[in-house]
Amino acid sequence: MKFSVPPDSLAANPTLAVLGFKRQLVYHLHFWAFIAVAPLVMVQWQQSHYLLSAILVLFCVNALLVIAFLKLRGTYFLKGRLFPLLAVVSAAYSTHINGHAGLYWAYPAATALFFLLPLREAIGSNTVFVVVMAVVSFLRFPEADFWRITFSLGLTCLFAMIFAWLVGKLQQELTRLATTDPLTGCLNRSQLADILNGQIQMRERYERVSSLILLDLDYFKTINDQWGHLAGDRVLRELTLRLRKRLRESDQLFRIGGEEFMLVLPETRQKDADALAHQLLTSISARPFLEDIKVTASASVAEVSKGETWSVWLNRADQALYQAKSQGRNQVVNAARPLPVIGRGAMDEADSAQG
Repeated sequence: MKFSVPPDSLAANPTLAVLGFKRQLVYHLHFWAFIAVAPLVMVQWQQSHYLLSAILVLFCVNALLVIAFLKLRGTYFLKGRLFPLLAVVSAAYSTHINGHAGLYWAYPAATALFFLLPLREAIGSNTVFVVVMAVVSFLRFPEADFWRITFSLGLTCLFAMIFAWLVGKLQQELTRLATTDPLTGCLNRSQLADILNGQIQMRERYERVSSLILLDLDYFKTINDQWGHLAGDRVLRELTLRLRKRLRESDQLFRIGGEEFMLVLPETRQKDADALAHQLLTSISARPFLEDIKVTASASVAEVSKGETWSVWLNRADQALYQAKSQGRNQVVNAARPLPVIGRGAMDEADSAQG
């Protein structure tokens, strides 16, 4: 799992913000686990429990490695999978040799798993954890204690699982609300830079060309003025449905302004995007919205060029959309290709040739 997140991206991208919080959670759980367990290494060593002391050393080393990888590389060392293994072994063995003094560590360890691992892995790990602790308790304690330990540890895992599941659902819902337009359900501007940068990286690394379409409804203010804002909202929702019917699963639809939309088309040449843009304008103007509201739209098409940033790419499409508007609307204009960058050496050669 990649945890490296630039600080300025956290405020702009809710998905990265959630990832940043997960990173802090993983960091603090391992940090405080290290603080709590490190003194026990010497305690168990002084009690001649050398094997347990060695297991606890491994536990501390894993915690330090997780912290170091998060700080230096922004990655989760072994995806946290050493923690459940070492937690189960150390808690079970400590309970076996230390009795109730070792048992107490099983409860925080079982709870922590739900915040360090994906939910399914945490459920599987804790199922094994409870079974192992139940076996050790059955062999080590009276039957009454065995039932108390098994049920109390099982309930602790159940409550932690429910809480972690609800927190995960809440994160998903908050991310959805923060990244989508509430009226149309389209993506909003918070995802724009990351998605366009992703397409640029595909162009730079693998020569996979992408295009985008900017689409703006013509004279939308007239609709709001004549039929009211509720009618305007219904037109926007209907427009979104019409656009989505023409898109592939890999295509992404944004609402980036009041009546302005952007379509990101992976692995699509400009000529194919141009054909799609004409189809979209036809589907918009072919039949009225609501009962008798006739709508047209203007569009621009821009294929990503090698070496340009997402803002330059988007600006080229925006300039072409402005041209479509100024030329009479209800048409598609293809963005001009960017001029090739001439290096200093080439300029010197041209000057020498002229001289």
